[in-house]
Amino acid sequence: MPGHPVEVAPDDLTDNTTTPVGTEQIFAEVLAGVVRTEQVSVHSNFFDDLGADSMVMAQFCARVRKRDDLPSVSMKDVYRHPTISSLATALSGDEAPAAPAPEPARVAEPVSRAQHLLCGTLQLLAFLLLACVGSIVLTAGFEWISEGAGVVGIYLRALLFTSVTFTAACVLPILAKWTIIGRWKPREIRIWSLDYFRFWFVKTLVRANPLALFTGSPLNVLYLRLLGARVGRGVVILTRHLPVCTDLVSIGAGTVVRKDAYVQSYRAHSGMIQTGPVSLGENVFVGEASVVDIGTSMGDGSLLGRSSSLHAGQAVPAGERWHGSPAQRTGMEYPAVEPARCGTLRRAVYATLQLVVLLSISLPLVTGGATMLLTGVPRLAQILQAGELAFTSWAFWREALAVSLLLFFGALVVGLLTVATIPRLLNLAITPGKAYRLYGIRFWAQRAIARMTNSKFLMLLFGDSSYVVPYLRWIGYRLTPVVQTGSNFGTEVKHDNPFVTTVGSGTMVADGLSVINAEYSNTSFRVAEAKVGPHNFLGNHIVYPPGGRTGDDCLLATKVMVPIDGKVREGVGLLGAPSMEIPRTVQRDKSLEVADHERHSRLRIKNRHNLATIGWFLLVRWVHLFVVTVLAGAAADLYGHMASWSVALATVLVLLFTVAYNVLVDRIVTKVHPQRPMFCSIYDLRFWRHERYWKVPETDYLAMFNGTAFKPLLWRLMGARVGKRVFDDGCYISERRLTAIGDDAILNVGSKIQCHSQEDGSFKSDHSELGSRCTVGISTLVHYGVTVGDDAVLGPDSFLMKGEYVPDQAQWVGNPARELAGERAVA
Repeated sequence: MPGHPVEVAPDDLTDNTTTPVGTEQIFAEVLAGVVRTEQVSVHSNFFDDLGADSMVMAQFCARVRKRDDLPSVSMKDVYRHPTISSLATALSGDEAPAAPAPEPARVAEPVSRAQHLLCGTLQLLAFLLLACVGSIVLTAGFEWISEGAGVVGIYLRALLFTSVTFTAACVLPILAKWTIIGRWKPREIRIWSLDYFRFWFVKTLVRANPLALFTGSPLNVLYLRLLGARVGRGVVILTRHLPVCTDLVSIGAGTVVRKDAYVQSYRAHSGMIQTGPVSLGENVFVGEASVVDIGTSMGDGSLLGRSSSLHAGQAVPAGERWHGSPAQRTGMEYPAVEPARCGTLRRAVYATLQLVVLLSISLPLVTGGATMLLTGVPRLAQILQAGELAFTSWAFWREALAVSLLLFFGALVVGLLTVATIPRLLNLAITPGKAYRLYGIRFWAQRAIARMTNSKFLMLLFGDSSYVVPYLRWIGYRLTPVVQTGSNFGTEVKHDNPFVTTVGSGTMVADGLSVINAEYSNTSFRVAEAKVGPHNFLGNHIVYPPGGRTGDDCLLATKVMVPIDGKVREGVGLLGAPSMEIPRTVQRDKSLEVADHERHSRLRIKNRHNLATIGWFLLVRWVHLFVVTVLAGAAADLYGHMASWSVALATVLVLLFTVAYNVLVDRIVTKVHPQRPMFCSIYDLRFWRHERYWKVPETDYLAMFNGTAFKPLLWRLMGARVGKRVFDDGCYISERRLTAIGDDAILNVGSKIQCHSQEDGSFKSDHSELGSRCTVGISTLVHYGVTVGDDAVLGPDSFLMKGEYVPDQAQWVGNPARELAGERAVA
């Protein structure tokens, strides 16, 4: 409960002569109702004097927005103006966010059930076609390679086969784009229509192209040019989120697009896929985890900072620096890397060497080695030659069991040894703080270090437990004497270089931390130390740069833009983009603090529980591999009777089993430990069970269903209340059974519905409900306890804070999100 109210005389409300007294009085009445007291002072600080927290103030904002006689209030307003008097004064001046005018939006008529069913059927047939064709080609290739004479003959055949198939896999998506689409143009495509199926099919092929995997390479730039994008010389693209509607994208010479940035060239909005132009001038910089919406432009030499977004209609003038969400001008100096000589020849040689190594070494060795292994196993060779059926015998199952155990746990041991050895040797070639030319041996070493040490499997295995600390030290993190909590790091933490990552004592990190240790120009790069201070708490999905100006005892809120200028922040909380100071903690959270002697006792119990969770994690994934091994063995068993069709059938069965098995695991975990709204300590058994729910069920497979009619169905099977014809282009829902989504809702790529929050030693979760036909923008995060009305729109890269209420047809943008004044969506 909040602290005691401050009693004041009625004439205290007249002290401020710049604000209508009526507004202050009504605000005071509304707040008194929320904190359940008779009277509050207009000069009392919401947090320090009244003891309110963000959830309480979110309820206040929601009640205010439901009244026609009061201006709209957002959590950003509350934190900036933490008294009724200052809040009313600010709102009387019609203070508005730095953002373009709201778009006149229309709500598209939903497609018919028949159209939705037809689109889903075509998508299913496309999946089956691609799976069957790929299986038949690979089977024929392995059979042909196995007929080679000796090791040299097998290698030469593997070299020819992999070169041809790699070239075909690169060329066919490009031909499909030009054949099916031609040139992309600005337009609207009704979702679930036949035009949408064409869009989805080409998007799927374009993103599955092997050239799309060469992040940071000149091959990536060449690929975009072949797809029709206008890309100048010396462009460096480090994001894996490549443009789809490439003819609408223009990138000038010398531009750098950093990792995890979204330059989509399309968006899903109000029942439509909208394609539009994106223009980046020469020598432009787009920061990490930023979003560039359609209909935007950046002039020559301009900059968009980290964790920022450009909304439709925004244009950054030449030479200016913008940051924030939505982006606005800033005088902040972003560090630059010293330029170096890096010409066209150097880039061409690097790209050529990448292809030569891949085609002459990596692919032939893997393919030829697999062929020799399969044909060299006596039992399998006997099966292939005699064509006998053996999958009904016990010997077959024993062999499958042994093979799956060896593959799974052998790979685990090899992976742990690899991440601790090879990256350390490669790091000897790199000196922190020194600038190196791109596309050389040191550039390759740095990229290899990042790839090898960012093991998603191992981080998921050890995260949310005490065992993540020794693992991070194992791969190179500098962790000062650790105050063990059992939840020091979540399951999603990544970095550029672990050997220059330092985290202070007593700091806790939630999921989604991305540590930036490598800085790039269009010709050079530099590795720099990123240091997180002691006794901090880092919320979800934070990009932490080198030189972050946060010291001791800071709370960094979800999606916050970490400041890199000004004083070192200490003893405060930071929220938003650009960030603003908020209270470090509130009385309600302090009530859950645990004494040291009790914490040590509970930590021992938590460790045992987390160890059991790790066991379940490994068991679930090994069982999946075992069944896949059985299906592969059965396909080989049937090869003599069905030839390549047995492999195609096994491929389809593996896909179906993967989906059904993981849905079943998810349902079992939530059945044993049902999800309910919680407010508890991290040393509470209920929280440990919630950690098990995050870790044990597998969800990565869902990505293959992005943009299809099947993704919402899978969410529904896992317990989410999802309406009809929902479009999900790449959303992640953390607590499925606490989430409700209305009919025809739109969920864009990178969006998240997160029905929980952890702050220091406290954990909170609650329901979130999204209305019918609402739109959740690219890379937008919706927190817990939230209600989004029908036909509402959340702009790109927004953060809708816990407890917020978004009215029907409203347009909200920003981090933290607030309503845009102006037109609302109409049918």
